[in-house]
Amino acid sequence: MATTVRRTVLTLPAAATGPENPLPALRPLDEAHVIDDRDRGDLPRDMARQLGHAPLATVLPVRILDGYGRERTPTDLDAIVIENERLRVTVLPGLGGRIHSLFHKPTGRDLVYTNPVLQPADFALNGAWFSGGIEWNIGATGHTTLSCAPVHAARVPAPDGGEMVRLWEWERLRDLPFQVDLWLPADSDFLHVGVRIRNPHEHPAPVYWWSNIAVEEGERTRVLAPADEAWRFGYERNLSRVPVPRTDGADHTYPLRGDFPADYFYEVPDGARRWIASLDAEGRGLVQTSTDLLRGRKLFVWGSGPGGRRWQEWLTEPGTPGYAEIQAGLARTQLEHVPLEPGGEFSWLESYGPLAADPAAVHGEDWDAARAEAEQRLAEALPRAEVDAAYEAWRRCADTEPGEILATGSGWGALEVRRGAHKLPGTPFPDSTLGEQQAPWLELLDQGAFPGQRGSAPPGPTLVSPHWRDMLETAPAEPLTEYHLGVAQWHAGDRAQAVRSWERGLGPAVSRWPLLRCLAVAAQESGQRDRAAGHYAEAFADLVVRRDGDEGEEWTAATAALGRETIESLLTAERAADARAVWEGLPAEVRGRGRFRLLEVRLLLAEGDRAAARALFEAGFEVADLREGAEILDEVWAGITDEPLPDAYNFRMRPRD
Repeated sequence: MATTVRRTVLTLPAAATGPENPLPALRPLDEAHVIDDRDRGDLPRDMARQLGHAPLATVLPVRILDGYGRERTPTDLDAIVIENERLRVTVLPGLGGRIHSLFHKPTGRDLVYTNPVLQPADFALNGAWFSGGIEWNIGATGHTTLSCAPVHAARVPAPDGGEMVRLWEWERLRDLPFQVDLWLPADSDFLHVGVRIRNPHEHPAPVYWWSNIAVEEGERTRVLAPADEAWRFGYERNLSRVPVPRTDGADHTYPLRGDFPADYFYEVPDGARRWIASLDAEGRGLVQTSTDLLRGRKLFVWGSGPGGRRWQEWLTEPGTPGYAEIQAGLARTQLEHVPLEPGGEFSWLESYGPLAADPAAVHGEDWDAARAEAEQRLAEALPRAEVDAAYEAWRRCADTEPGEILATGSGWGALEVRRGAHKLPGTPFPDSTLGEQQAPWLELLDQGAFPGQRGSAPPGPTLVSPHWRDMLETAPAEPLTEYHLGVAQWHAGDRAQAVRSWERGLGPAVSRWPLLRCLAVAAQESGQRDRAAGHYAEAFADLVVRRDGDEGEEWTAATAALGRETIESLLTAERAADARAVWEGLPAEVRGRGRFRLLEVRLLLAEGDRAAARALFEAGFEVADLREGAEILDEVWAGITDEPLPDAYNFRMRPRD
């Protein structure tokens, strides 16, 4: 059959991602993938340089997504299906363009781990993320802020005369447009994925990219890659060079043979073909390969220990097979960022398809023979020259303008294109996509003034790039303008000037709580915990007045976010009575959430009531937005008792010190 592209609806049990957190993300997230500076001296020079290249200060201008729960209901998701006689590919354009399923018809099996539910968890840089399928990670170390966001999608003529699907969006952490073209040639067993990242600016840009593929784990599932060494990251915040396949007596190429979660970044030799495969007991599974620019290959394992098993349950449902991740990236490790010159671009082609190899060789003791067998079978199924030829053919179509629009992403790209007059053939960002969030910034661009506050509602998102900061600095100094200017200055590292901007805006402001909250964060970050607590308490009191009983989603999100930060700050300042007063002022629905049940445990401990704190743990609660690598449950439980942490709360990703 000829390749077809169609729209459909996929229904999954899903927990809604909830509203955006309206408080600007002034603090850096606790991203687990960092290493201590003192451990960089023994790394290869180019790796050490890229580890220190333009690290992300905050996730501004993106907002945090932390308003989800764990109650799942059947939900219709817009999907795009690309299909030929051999493969059926299901894509979710409303969720970062994730490939949900890669079904191989001749064998009747899905080549990727297909999560039967959609359960957000706090793994993305800005919070909400979900597991399964193939995701496109761009921006900075970690899962992309587009994990649960819509992207643009359209039909585009394919190099072979058929149709392919183009996904594109404006990545806001680095201000870079990118595209992902999904091309499934007729009668092919392999999906080709053409990727292009462009830098339309007059300055270099740091680039991060990792294609993340979830594959089912199993007792006899083995991951193979063309490497004898790997860089291991085990959440102890260091990189160590280890042999492949055995490390510390265990063969880590089998995902279930370690105790704790770990990353293995394979050292693929220069000139070697780039590929990685996950094969089961019968030697069958998925292989991913690419043109040479995409140099990195990685295996992530959850391990067989209680923490990894608990995370596996958390991200799906009981009885579901677990998964590992095989990945491909621009650098050797995910801790690195690669500079892209002004006006330049990175482009490459990836291919995904089935692989069948001799199981005796794949699972034999001879690692060289195992990987040679996989590589030979790959060469037979998809020669390296064919991938290079497919890249050249696709590259000639990369600028082709899209045809029928299949999905619409955000309006931020349209705003940036309008501001910079960027020419981006193949990835249009039309004015028709501009919406409510872009409206005040469009007025600033066209009129030179930021519009005033709309009543007392929470402020909209802040843009922080230098060009927007310059416009804010020359705009009339109204309170809302000073608020946004301070956020942009804070992001630029000019904290003293940010505080001055917020203080200037505070005097004439009617709604004071957004500015007070920013000043509270500034005080907290400079170690002034009493001053921070005072600002927070004043901010929360003002929010309660401005809210005036409004039960809308936006106000509830603001109340929950500010209430949580205020209580935490008051507890840090040892003001338990004031923290209790704020707690009592929260809506009952907010107090019932798992995150706030944990906060209540901390409050009870501060009040000296260990018995009541333990009773809350024993009654049971779920912290829906528990952060990857977080150990807060261990820490709070240790304040109650010396007994082992109950299994339901054990999400530990590293050995205890």
